[in-house]
Amino acid sequence: MRILLLCSSFNGLTQRVWTDLRADGHEVVRRTAESDGAMRGAVAAVDPDVIICPFLKERIPDDVWASRPTVVIHPGPEGDRGPSSLDWAISDAEPEWGVTALGAIGEMDAGPIWGTRTFALPAEPPRKSALYTGPVTEAAAALAREVVAKTNDPTYVARPLDYSRPGVRGRLRPTMRQSDRAFSWSDPTEHVLRRIRAADGSPGVRTELAGIPVSVFDAHRGPATPGEPGTIALRRHGAVLVRTGDGALWIGHLRRVGDGPRIKLPATTVLRDRLVGVPESLEPLHRPGSGAPGAGYREITYHRNGPVGVVTFDFYNGAMSTARCHRLAAALRAAAAQDTSVLVLRGGQFFSNGIHLNVIEARPDAAAEAWRNINAINDVCREIITCTHQLVIAAVGGNAGAGGVMLGLGADRVLVRAGVVLNPHYRTMGLSGSEYWTYTLPRRVGASEAQRLTGECLPIGAGEAASVGLADAVLPGAPDAFDAAVLEHALRLATSGDLSQRLAAKAAAREADERHRPLETYRIRELAEMSHDIFDDRHGFAAARRAFVTKQRAPRHEAAVLTQSVGF
Repeated sequence: MRILLLCSSFNGLTQRVWTDLRADGHEVVRRTAESDGAMRGAVAAVDPDVIICPFLKERIPDDVWASRPTVVIHPGPEGDRGPSSLDWAISDAEPEWGVTALGAIGEMDAGPIWGTRTFALPAEPPRKSALYTGPVTEAAAALAREVVAKTNDPTYVARPLDYSRPGVRGRLRPTMRQSDRAFSWSDPTEHVLRRIRAADGSPGVRTELAGIPVSVFDAHRGPATPGEPGTIALRRHGAVLVRTGDGALWIGHLRRVGDGPRIKLPATTVLRDRLVGVPESLEPLHRPGSGAPGAGYREITYHRNGPVGVVTFDFYNGAMSTARCHRLAAALRAAAAQDTSVLVLRGGQFFSNGIHLNVIEARPDAAAEAWRNINAINDVCREIITCTHQLVIAAVGGNAGAGGVMLGLGADRVLVRAGVVLNPHYRTMGLSGSEYWTYTLPRRVGASEAQRLTGECLPIGAGEAASVGLADAVLPGAPDAFDAAVLEHALRLATSGDLSQRLAAKAAAREADERHRPLETYRIRELAEMSHDIFDDRHGFAAARRAFVTKQRAPRHEAAVLTQSVGF
């Protein structure tokens, strides 16, 4: 079928729908719903059999939805209406939520029902961004396929929305305002945590910390610390520990309200001048389930299961700042020094999205910080590539982009979770890229395919990644099932009878590659190109970066076509 995806932005969810439908053999064209004219123009140009609108915020013109099947995928259960569905679901501690496909009509979210999916919500308040990229995306992708199948059935008729029908419990909800999100730091920890997580990703919750008006994000439970609610007890690795009415929360990210740069940044960066006298926590921060309940979160952890070591890094939005890269490189060196035979490198909600554009943009020496950041992430990649006495597995359980994709390619095995979307390219950000990609990418997929992937600048799904050689295997889609399958795979490798031969072959191959062309020459050549991108801004990196971090439309740059040979 010829399918038009009308979207507010080509984000991870829309990319998932796009890659799934293309994998099914359909012709899929995506367009951004910038205006009524743009939507009409897209329909006229594409002449689609069906229009699918994943979480479209804009109203669809009557003449568009009346001309052919037009289905909006809405992030709420049947009967739910309004633009703040997920926010209300988390704030109200709903035990179950859903996603619904409904036909577009003149009234928003009130059209006939094409299909619906429901899922349980955890008792622990989920981050809105994690809910969106997890069960909501899975349900939306399944519904998109269901809509296409029903469009092919000439006898199918969508049923009207009927609030008297058993099981229809959704309702029209208003846009959630900041007054609806408000809390006091003297409120119970559970209440504050739920309010912040219901706004995580966007728009955050406005409050005050250290006398500065801010929007807060990235909250995790912390240890109770005596003191006045709303005061800061500790800081560590970018986060601050804020006292609440009956405990404390680690706050990882803030955005200033009012004067100053309105960019989401690590909390200690925003509060820098107000943290004099606040002690640095010397105790490691732990994520739930890591062995220290209630202590909060830890961005990097290491644990071992017999002959398998696991380094887990869970960076907010997958962004890897210079400091984070330094810590991850150190963790990899420590892990490589253990007497394990297999090392698993595992990301979090996102595997990695490469360098930290927000931190770079906020620096007065943005170009110099970008240079430091790219060199620091290169150091991480080098640790992975040169770890020759252990087999290294990259467990890509979340979406990845740009240098975050390339980072995993230095591993011996790349295992990807079903449903993950990868963006193995740089040029849309005005960069030619580094992370040793000119060594690792063509080694996996060949020079021609490497040029295609980095030149087309299109997302690819897990299945396509495996088919072209970017990944070695696609494992089950549920996060817990994926983690278990990765560990099982790692243990099988570690206990295989040919482990010694595998390790010997790996070391020999690395030595042969080094004799042919030293690894550092790939880095030097990549950085020579990147120096022009960063310091000369030849392809509009500064404007593209600024547009990205401020959520504006990126300007087109005349010199946006980047070419770089892959290898020597």
